[in-house]
Amino acid sequence: MSSTATPPDPAPVGAELHWRALEALYASAPINALFDSVLEVSGEGRARITFTVDHRFYHAAGAAHGTIYFKMLDDAAFYAANTLVSDRFLLTTSFNLHFSRPVKSGRVTAEGRWISGHRRVLVAESRLIDADGEEIGRGTGTFQRSRIALSSLPGYSPAQLG
Repeated sequence: MSSTATPPDPAPVGAELHWRALEALYASAPINALFDSVLEVSGEGRARITFTVDHRFYHAAGAAHGTIYFKMLDDAAFYAANTLVSDRFLLTTSFNLHFSRPVKSGRVTAEGRWISGHRRVLVAESRLIDADGEEIGRGTGTFQRSRIALSSLPGYSPAQLG
């Protein structure tokens, strides 16, 4: 009897190592323990967060409060921008958002995409898509390099991923 073993996935290197470390950083943030959410960095300038909306996030009229829209739109745009910066943590300096439709429950995806900037200030946009594939919100953010080294943050650990 012969068996064919599937070789393990190769360890991430280069930019992919940075992207996996960003995913770990997201997962380590205490605020994210409050949400059923997962960050996936799919490439340079791209990030996606999937999360579940339920009654815990409702405002008085029985739909998701705008804070959940802001948090997920900001995070998706932020991480899309931070894929291009491997030495510093970015800070949101401004964020504009537009609400398209209310959402009451289900899986929602925040898709972030870097638009411009490389050095000091970066611009990224994001959109929220509900379980039916409908856009429910959109945002654009400006992100600035901080003085905080990514390597100084306990959740960001590319050396442990390699």
